Amino acid sequence: MIVERAYAHLASYDEREWPWSVPCVRGLLADGLRFTAPVTFVVGENGSGKSTLIEALAEGFGLDSWGGSHDWRYASPRAKSELGQRIRFDAAPRGRRMLGSWSARKGFFLRAETALDALGREGLSPESVSHGEGFLAAFRGKFLQPGLYVMDEPEAALSFASCLELLGHVDQLVKQGGQVICATHSPLLSALPGADIIEVGEHGMRRVVWQELDLVDHWRRYLDDPHAYLRHILD
Repeated sequence: MIVERAYAHLASYDEREWPWSVPCVRGLLADGLRFTAPVTFVVGENGSGKSTLIEALAEGFGLDSWGGSHDWRYASPRAKSELGQRIRFDAAPRGRRMLGSWSARKGFFLRAETALDALGREGLSPESVSHGEGFLAAFRGKFLQPGLYVMDEPEAALSFASCLELLGHVDQLVKQGGQVICATHSPLLSALPGADIIEVGEHGMRRVVWQELDLVDHWRRYLDDPHAYLRHILD
């Protein structure tokens, strides 16, 4: 692992203003976020704050909020978020040198909304392949060396089979000393053995096991009987 804990300090803030109004952000300010496994999945409903949290963690490590590798830090015109500016990390033994020097930091931030632009900047020519293949090109070509790899809903462009391939890349990456933090809605991805799962919502942040995730329960029920859900939506 590279990092063991993320935290942020703020002398005072208005809980009515974003991002301080987001429960998981307030939880980070109050207690920090400890990482207990090489792979951490952050799950939660739309609007729960998981992308806000994930982006700030990437920025705190020195990755561009637009997406891309450590080599492209601050290549986009976007300024660091208020939260990202305040993120600090406690290093794991393997990550002490990396956190001790900006030039030694290695990693990649992959966000669904800007992935193709970021990958093009990395020289991967994603316009010549499908959206999903462009994502997989990043996994195959950039997720290779020890570092911190942050992903925001990578399943957005991936088929079932491609999600399985992604898990294979993640497994190899962590065996080589990498660490992954991933926001996801996918019960397939979050089922990775040995991964830590953080569920965010109105409660803030809490650790859960895969079998107890609401998204797992809903997918099971839907696949068993789609009409039980669709009758509430369709005329």
